[in-house]
Amino acid sequence: MEGSPVLLYGEAEGMVQSLQSFPLRETGSGGWFRQHEYMEKLNMQSILNASSGQEEIIKDLLVTHGKIPTLIRELISVEIWKMKVFPVLCQLQDFHPRSTFPLYMVIHHEATIINLLETIFYHKDVCESTEDLALDLTDYCHRKLIALVSRSSAGIPGQDRMLPAAASETSSLEDLKQQAEALEFDIAVKCISVLRYITDHTDSLPLSVTTRLLNTHNLPCVLVELLQNCPWSRRIKGQLQKYESGRWVSVPAEDQQKMTKLDGQVWISLYNLLLRPECQQKYNINNFIKGQLVKLRSFLTDVLVDQLPHLVELQRFLSHLSVSEPAPPQKGLILEQVPEVWDAIVRENSGKWKAIAKHQVKNAFSPSEEDLHQQAQRWAQTYSMDVMETLVPDKPKCGSCGSEASKRCSRCQSEWYCSRQCQVQHWEKHKKSCDLVSDAMKKLKEER
Repeated sequence: MEGSPVLLYGEAEGMVQSLQSFPLRETGSGGWFRQHEYMEKLNMQSILNASSGQEEIIKDLLVTHGKIPTLIRELISVEIWKMKVFPVLCQLQDFHPRSTFPLYMVIHHEATIINLLETIFYHKDVCESTEDLALDLTDYCHRKLIALVSRSSAGIPGQDRMLPAAASETSSLEDLKQQAEALEFDIAVKCISVLRYITDHTDSLPLSVTTRLLNTHNLPCVLVELLQNCPWSRRIKGQLQKYESGRWVSVPAEDQQKMTKLDGQVWISLYNLLLRPECQQKYNINNFIKGQLVKLRSFLTDVLVDQLPHLVELQRFLSHLSVSEPAPPQKGLILEQVPEVWDAIVRENSGKWKAIAKHQVKNAFSPSEEDLHQQAQRWAQTYSMDVMETLVPDKPKCGSCGSEASKRCSRCQSEWYCSRQCQVQHWEKHKKSCDLVSDAMKKLKEER
């Protein structure tokens, strides 16, 4: 994955230094959108650096300038916006946007930030630089995993991820809700990796993080539920598919017992939470928890252990746990930090959700034709097609039927099709975005 960088060092440093936390009311404002574009570029550059084994300058800049807490605040802010403001906005009778493109950018913002955090959180210095917001990030990831468990327990399959380019189409608010739902699955599976990296570094984080992971959220039992439901695996017409690198891929029979990255992240998290000394001292295992954890023994097959040999130690721990009585709960005064970001944002905006929605409809989500063209122009500039192709590991999919595609729209270069027939069928939905993006690309070429 080599090629021209998305950002030069000076550009990246300027963008990182400018990152700030926006009030919820300013979500979707001009300054907010500018920062969103910065984060998209920082995210893409971070992926390129990590994938090609280059120096991870984005990670270093974010840590040096103390911006990891800013990312966490913005992550939780847009999560609250999606839960509290977006539903109200969709119900406003006088809101009939000519394009849902700006709204999708806000919805996609959360996926951008968690993707950036997933890429850089492997490093210990990033975990340590969360400062007091490690608890807030832990709570955020726990919320996403609980939602993922609930969906999979209810038999709701993970949806195909929709790449940002697909969202430039003018669509109804109902379509936008479906796009938001598809992104929720992708966000949740990235939270699995972020939590794994947190469990790697519990000895370097505040003790409250370990207590919250184990006793407040009982994360080991949540992970057992995830392994039982395995939401990153599904069958379509009898064909097993697994979710890898942001896409559902068909798995041949000979590879069906092969561990995926997500399986590995869950097992490593369990290993850390159950066997690391600082975790064993904190975890109060009662009879219910014992019963849940012992279920893991049926998953620890020889094939699995061969792929991740460290799990032999976990196997021994579970064997011992199955024949022993849980220790009595620890007593004593426990003082711990509590997360603050969610409560602070909700408290500040409580009772104002409708007013915020109306303000944003008027000032952010009803752009003129000229504004739409300017946004599309920035979009085309941010998402260089050459760069995007290096970030997508699999072959593109048809915008109409979802099959593997080899033909790209000649005008906008942003949509793919498997056949001329699919392109014709999809034209009514694609026409508006095609006009916007192709016009923007044309202007960019003229300026150069």
